[in-house]
Amino acid sequence: MNSGYNPEFNPTGIEGGIDTNAVPWIDVSQAPGMAIKPLRASVETGMFTAVIKLEQGTELAGLIYLGAMDMIVLSGCMNYPEGPMAGNLEPGTWGYVPANARIERLVAIEETEFLANFYGPVAILESDGRRVAGLLTSLDIIAAARQRGVTLVPNTLAECMKDRPAAYQGPAEPLAISGVNGTPLVVAAEGLAADVGRSVHPHFIDTRAVPWVVDPNVPDVGLKVLRVSEETGITSLIVRHNGVAGPHYHLAASDFMVLSGRIGYRAGPPEGYGPGMWFYEPAGARHEATQRVGEDDLVYTANLYGPIQFDDGPGTPVAAVMSWMQYKEVADAAGIELVKSTFAEDASLLAWAPIGSGGAVLKSQE
Repeated sequence: MNSGYNPEFNPTGIEGGIDTNAVPWIDVSQAPGMAIKPLRASVETGMFTAVIKLEQGTELAGLIYLGAMDMIVLSGCMNYPEGPMAGNLEPGTWGYVPANARIERLVAIEETEFLANFYGPVAILESDGRRVAGLLTSLDIIAAARQRGVTLVPNTLAECMKDRPAAYQGPAEPLAISGVNGTPLVVAAEGLAADVGRSVHPHFIDTRAVPWVVDPNVPDVGLKVLRVSEETGITSLIVRHNGVAGPHYHLAASDFMVLSGRIGYRAGPPEGYGPGMWFYEPAGARHEATQRVGEDDLVYTANLYGPIQFDDGPGTPVAAVMSWMQYKEVADAAGIELVKSTFAEDASLLAWAPIGSGGAVLKSQE
C-alpha cells in the first residue's frame, strides 16, 4: 500500500509543506556569515533545497557548483563583482548557475535571504583558489536538520503516507517577506527603465521585467517562464494563480514557494497558507483542486521537474499534459524570448527580458 505508484494518493495535512517562517536559521560552518533553513535533501540524487541568509558584508569566494543551482532573491541585496554573471541581485531576481560553474566572489551588500535549489554539492575553495576547504552536500543538510529538530519534507509518495514526525518546537524566525505583501517581488515594474545598474541578463534575471503570459482560455492564471531545460525537462516559472487548478497528477516532482497571497491546499486550513510557505510534491502526487484564498493575488515560484497530467477527476481520461515542450511553446507563442545559456554544453533556455518589457497575452489556439 505504501510503496510505488499509488493512484489513490490522498494523505491529509501538508505532508509536503514547510512553513519557512517557523524554521530556525542554522549557521553553516563551511561558510561563515551564512545560515540556512533546511527544507529538503535527497540521498538518492544529492539535490537539496534551503532558504539561505547572508549577513551584511559576508563575502564568499571560490565556489564551484558540482551540480546546477537555481534561486530567487527574497530580500536584501548581494553582488557578483565579476564574471559572466556580474551584477547586483536584488529582491525578485531569479538566478540559474549551471553545473561546474566557478564563482570567484559573492558579496552580501545587505543582509540577504534567498530560496535556492542545489542539484548537487557546492565546493568551497581555500584562499589560494586551488584546494577544497569544504563541501556543502545533501548529507550536511540532513545532519543540520536533525541536530535542530527540523523535519524535512518527504521525498516520495511512500514517505508521505507515513506518520509525520513531531514538528520543530523551538522559537520561530520568520523571513523578512513574511510581514509584507510579496507581490512587488515579481510584479511591480515601475522605475526599471531608469535603473541601468540592475542586472538583467540570461543567468540572473529581474522577474519583474519578464512579461506575464496569459491564455485567454485560462484568464485567471499568468505565467512567467524563466527557464526550460531541453536536456532534463525541468521548467522554472513564476505563477499568478487567481483561479482554481483542476484535478491533476504530478508525473514528476515539483516545488513551490508562496510569495504573496494565500493558497488553498489539500486538507489545509480554511485560511490557506501565506508567504514563506514552501511545498514539495513528490512524483505521482495528486491534487483534486488548488486555488487562491482571499482577494490578494496568489503568486508563487514553481520548479517542475517533469510533466503534469490534467483530467476531470479520478478514473477519467487524460485531458492534457504540460511538459517543457508546452511551456516552451507558451513562451514562443507570446513572443517571449528564451535564449541559450552562455555556458558551453548547457542545454538551458533562459528568460531574456529587455528593460521596460510589459505584459504578453497568449493567443487562443482555437
